[in-house]
Amino acid sequence: MTVLGIVAFAIGLLFSIGFHEFGHFFWARKFGMRVPQFMVGFGPTVWSRRRGETEYGIKAVPLGGYIRIVGMIPPAEEGEGKRATRMRTFIAEVRGQALNDVRPDDGGRVFYAKPWWQRVIVMFAGPFHNLVLAVLFFAVVLTAVGTNVYTTRLGSVPACVLPAGAQTAGDANPCQDPIITSGANAGQKCTVGTADCALPQESPAAAAGLRPGDTIVAIGGTPVDTDAFDSWTTVQGAIRSSPGKPVDLTIERNGDRREVTVTPIENTVYVEAGSNATTTAGYLGVSPTPGFARQSPGDVPGYFGMVISQSVQKLVQIPERIPQVFRAAFLGEQRDPNGPVGVVGVGRISGEVFAEQNFTGLQKVSLFLSLLASINLVLFLFNLLPIYPLDGGHIAGALYEKVRASVARLRGRPDPGPFDIARLMPVAYVVAGVFLAMSALLVIADIVNPITLSG
Repeated sequence: MTVLGIVAFAIGLLFSIGFHEFGHFFWARKFGMRVPQFMVGFGPTVWSRRRGETEYGIKAVPLGGYIRIVGMIPPAEEGEGKRATRMRTFIAEVRGQALNDVRPDDGGRVFYAKPWWQRVIVMFAGPFHNLVLAVLFFAVVLTAVGTNVYTTRLGSVPACVLPAGAQTAGDANPCQDPIITSGANAGQKCTVGTADCALPQESPAAAAGLRPGDTIVAIGGTPVDTDAFDSWTTVQGAIRSSPGKPVDLTIERNGDRREVTVTPIENTVYVEAGSNATTTAGYLGVSPTPGFARQSPGDVPGYFGMVISQSVQKLVQIPERIPQVFRAAFLGEQRDPNGPVGVVGVGRISGEVFAEQNFTGLQKVSLFLSLLASINLVLFLFNLLPIYPLDGGHIAGALYEKVRASVARLRGRPDPGPFDIARLMPVAYVVAGVFLAMSALLVIADIVNPITLSG
């Protein structure tokens, strides 16, 4: 089953890449551009076939794809400096290679000769197709298959309060072990009688009489969905934002409803599950019960908005998380479960999903489609970064060309013509080098110190 999961993910990834490239291809052909190649993958060609003026093919390494549009780089601008420098020579060579594809009969079919808005549509269409797939997969998961959720049914109610990372957390009876109760060393073991040393205080939840199995159905009189994708987030938000303030809960126990008033205390808690980062917030002393449930179609926009927000945050955090990946790959440090993961790692997780005996068939389908949806969302966001040679870099170049032409027109000057993207080729090579180095690091980390379902 592990192999089946990996193969299924590889096929899904190839489809996602091909659908991305088809977005570029469709609109390029729609606007009359000549496209001599449509390839999925990189490296040696495994299979190809020519139809009309386009060669379609699959290459050996399914880590990307491309379509070759004639005339992506315009001819040199008139008046461009002729003095030979290493950089100008390099740019001239790149320009020459690109213009070699242009035939005498191409005329206005070259990319650079098309209006700026057509070039924007062509370059945006690829990432947009990934966005379409992400929305489709997430919608199917939420409304037809079901998704893993944290319900508002209480799974545990600790008897006492322990700060995040407390030394006694793994002890047989941590409530009987004295700890430092405040300051930078909160949670460290200590001897009764020393400063700030005491037995952990009773948790507010236990003091209020909450029990495992109770289900929170309302907060402050406002009903709460018990098994929605954001049910526990709603409960958690109400608790963490109310240190020292009474919170009115309506709970259901054995079919009966009752009102309970609890007062969260200020405590050191983990920012998110699996993270070592902590923060100070309200603490009640309850944990949820995991569940699996379908969501209503009306929940899809909110869920997708949440996923996009989280994905953007993760994307922004990649540079600062790369050093930890390096230490995990080469120095034996424990891998951060919330850190970046490469294609090899995601494929491995897909294999684990299919092999996990504790998952039902629906749970496996849900997790697999969620992986594909997440990959497509990342492809959408990453490709829109305004950095050449990514799609976003081409879009930024076309928009800059439009702004430059508009400014020239307002000043009564002639249109400067196409933006010379060739001048950004040194940047493209640096970006490509960084991307390849990062991809290689993730591959190594995913092999020697992988992120797994079990943590």
